[in-house]
Amino acid sequence: MIILLAALVIPLTMARFKVTFLPTAVVEIIVGVVLGPSLLNLIHMNSTLDLLQNVGVIVLLFLSGMEIDFSLFKRRSTRLSPLEEKDQQNAPKYSVLTIAVMSYLSIMIMSVVMGYALKLTGIFDDLFLSSILFMTISLGIVIASLKEKELLSRPFGQTILLIAALGEVVPMVGLTFYASAYSPNSKSLWLILLVLVVAALLFWRFKPFFRFFDKINKSTTQLDVRLAFFMIVTLVTVAESVGAEGILGAFLAGIVIKLLEPHEETKVRLDSIGYGFFIPIFFMMSGVNLNLRQLVASSQTLVMIPVIFAAYVLAKVLVYFTLKKRFKSTNAVAGTAMSATTITVVLAVLQVASHLHRLTSQQSGAFLLAAILTCVIGPLIFNKLYSAETEDLKKKTVHFIGTNLTTVPVAQQLAKGWYDVTMYTNNQHNYRAFNSEVSIDLLDNMETGFMVNQGVFDADIVVLGQVNSKKNYELAKAAKKYGVKRVIVRFEDRNILNEKQEELAGLGIELYNTPDVNISMLRSLIEAPSTMRLMTSTEASVYEVALRNRRYADIQVRNLPFIDKITITQIYRDKRFIRPTGGTSLKVNDRVIFTSSKQEAPQVRRELEKLN
Repeated sequence: MIILLAALVIPLTMARFKVTFLPTAVVEIIVGVVLGPSLLNLIHMNSTLDLLQNVGVIVLLFLSGMEIDFSLFKRRSTRLSPLEEKDQQNAPKYSVLTIAVMSYLSIMIMSVVMGYALKLTGIFDDLFLSSILFMTISLGIVIASLKEKELLSRPFGQTILLIAALGEVVPMVGLTFYASAYSPNSKSLWLILLVLVVAALLFWRFKPFFRFFDKINKSTTQLDVRLAFFMIVTLVTVAESVGAEGILGAFLAGIVIKLLEPHEETKVRLDSIGYGFFIPIFFMMSGVNLNLRQLVASSQTLVMIPVIFAAYVLAKVLVYFTLKKRFKSTNAVAGTAMSATTITVVLAVLQVASHLHRLTSQQSGAFLLAAILTCVIGPLIFNKLYSAETEDLKKKTVHFIGTNLTTVPVAQQLAKGWYDVTMYTNNQHNYRAFNSEVSIDLLDNMETGFMVNQGVFDADIVVLGQVNSKKNYELAKAAKKYGVKRVIVRFEDRNILNEKQEELAGLGIELYNTPDVNISMLRSLIEAPSTMRLMTSTEASVYEVALRNRRYADIQVRNLPFIDKITITQIYRDKRFIRPTGGTSLKVNDRVIFTSSKQEAPQVRRELEKLN
């Protein structure tokens, strides 16, 4: 009861006093120290708490496996579009994957060096175990910090995230071999491969699960949660049966569920079970088992704590030099500090090592306290030093082909927001008429090859707004083939539109024409008389944005921090419109249609569409 009360009070207190510089896990460990024999002596280990602590570490490693984004490890397609090839020529010399792999290789080398240094000085003799501990990185803390700064979709954030992912996977593999080598129950090492075989078989068997999940799931069955716990128990059982550690099975179970591509709601439910009950108990019991009185009484242990903390940091110091090859010096320091944070896998490794009697409680406490220090200092340095990279500040590029009374006003309004707008025309009369109003390039002709050479298609969005439907059709296909992500094309010729609509839609090209726009507007004007006033107002307008920022996923409309600045009229989800209420929860990939002032709308759109 005391532990669950503490688990409830900790986040409430942190929110009340705005304690953001410490990760919740670190606070829970500190509270465990306070409640345990070290200070208040209110909590002692018993069979129930021991069971819950063991389940907690298993669930924690399972959720850690689910955190790994395997798309970061994928090789880019060798078949690039001309635009992608052009962008690649201007891209930084070192890719995110290259920087991350180089960084983690340096961590592995320095971890062995630090472990050897501890052995030479007589502080800690187990080179294998200390090397594993020094090469760990806390993926959960890294993800939380990157989410807070909204960096997960940016190159710098992806680099740090990938380093952290390696900082969980590689030590887990190392721990498996370590446990197999020193466990009295260990069997032949090749038997550990059976865990991977079972994981692969489970993945193959349940691969189609989430395709028909929505059709059969009920609130009383929670099939996705049942599948997750079946995976955990199966792989933990297999792992322990072949002489490996149960946490390896749990970690693999998380990876399997992640590869099955579960719904966002599934992740939320599993997080709720883990972080709502089991994991806080594990963190607090880790603090309870950390007896500070014994640690302080030993002068040798007091010396170990700063030495091990220095080793944790020095093991990551070469990361600075690899990050500096692509990012700013201050950001390289910030990224190195964040890579030095470690707690999750350290706790798992220490628990396994204690079961194997490979270290004393004082040594375990020194490693844990030093790890806690990294989680306090690392995020502080990161938040203080990080600033946006130049490549993250680029505006979205929009190129209009065709200058007329329809396109020019749109280009003028977009140019005032988060867009870099350029217009192109080969009509000298239109060029002279509109050149003073907006940036326009006069082209000699509209031939595809010429326009490619002039960089007309080098944009995030290309809008073909000419009256000539045949020319628009030809250029739209050329732009899409060139690799433009979004192509918006105007078709005034109804015959061409009917004939080519299906083909262009299949290519992902967006279509519009003036008659349809006018008909829709007139109908809306009849049904809702204020629509025209809203659409033509200089103060407010209607906007649409795709929700990409996971910060706002599963948040009710009434709880959005900027809801007083906007009115959400419709949400388009799963090919149908939803009329929202204050209690409607937003989901990732929702298309949110809202009204707002022209001053507030760009900021709201940027906030919602950030890839976070």
